[in-house]
Amino acid sequence: MDKDVRETAPCSRRLLLRNAAVAAAGLVAFSASANRAEAKAAQNLVGYQDQPHGAQQCDNCLQFQAPSACKVVDGTISPTGWCKVYVKKPGS
Repeated sequence: MDKDVRETAPCSRRLLLRNAAVAAAGLVAFSASANRAEAKAAQNLVGYQDQPHGAQQCDNCLQFQAPSACKVVDGTISPTGWCKVYVKKPGS
């Protein structure tokens, strides 16, 4: 019985190391995809302007993060600005 355990032990260690390497690679890939998901659009790509579009303006948009940021558009955002990804905040 001891002989069987010794014969399988190196294989088990090898399998453990290989599985750890695969898991680490998966975590790196997941982290990289999460960073891409956090990327924001450039202001010129979404037609950002620092004036409102009628009653539509950033401070009543679902994406706006006071005092001067946006969940989806990069850079400094004016509360009275507007862009093509405007989504009216419920209750506004």
